[in-house]
Amino acid sequence: MESQRKNMVETQLKNRDISDPLVLKAMGEVPREAFVPKERIGIAYSDGPLPIADGQTISQPYIVALMIQAMEVSPEDHALDVGTGSGYAAAVLSRIVERVYSIERHASLAESAKALFKKLGYDNIEVTVGDGSIGLPEHSPYDAIVVTAGSPDIPEQLIGQLKPFGRLVIPVGSLPVMQKLIRVRKVNGGEPLRENIGDVRFVPLVGIAGWKE
Repeated sequence: MESQRKNMVETQLKNRDISDPLVLKAMGEVPREAFVPKERIGIAYSDGPLPIADGQTISQPYIVALMIQAMEVSPEDHALDVGTGSGYAAAVLSRIVERVYSIERHASLAESAKALFKKLGYDNIEVTVGDGSIGLPEHSPYDAIVVTAGSPDIPEQLIGQLKPFGRLVIPVGSLPVMQKLIRVRKVNGGEPLRENIGDVRFVPLVGIAGWKE
């Protein structure tokens, strides 16, 4: 699997627009095969998303790298990951930043991810069960927040949990399955700056500030 992982970094990431050395290093370290269902281990490094439990997905490797690169994170940062899922994105993020707080509404997924992080020795990730659309205020403010589900709009609660000049990366769209990937940069004394990174397709962000279940 290590050779497949190296090939993924070279062909799916470097050959596109992933250039952040910290992101490339982390993507090359985290064993993606540990985060996919057993019956799909053979295609763990395929260039696309894969289904996991509870109707959720593990995102395409390129999209995971793109979102983390857009977060502009550094080793001293504390980050919030909304939508733990299998835990893959949080694991990659944890290889870059000092601390990752991850929130997942499906308790079964949260528990599986916790067990996997422990097995892999990723001890700088804390997983909480809850409504990620309103963030995790008890550990805020964050240097960066990533949302791995599509929201109808940008939740004000998440912007409020950013540090000054913090970054929020989130898929936003009026349809639950089609979104624009938006980076929001919090600035002092002004409106947050928004940047459209590109078209994406994510499962819906369900919650108070997201889609209704």
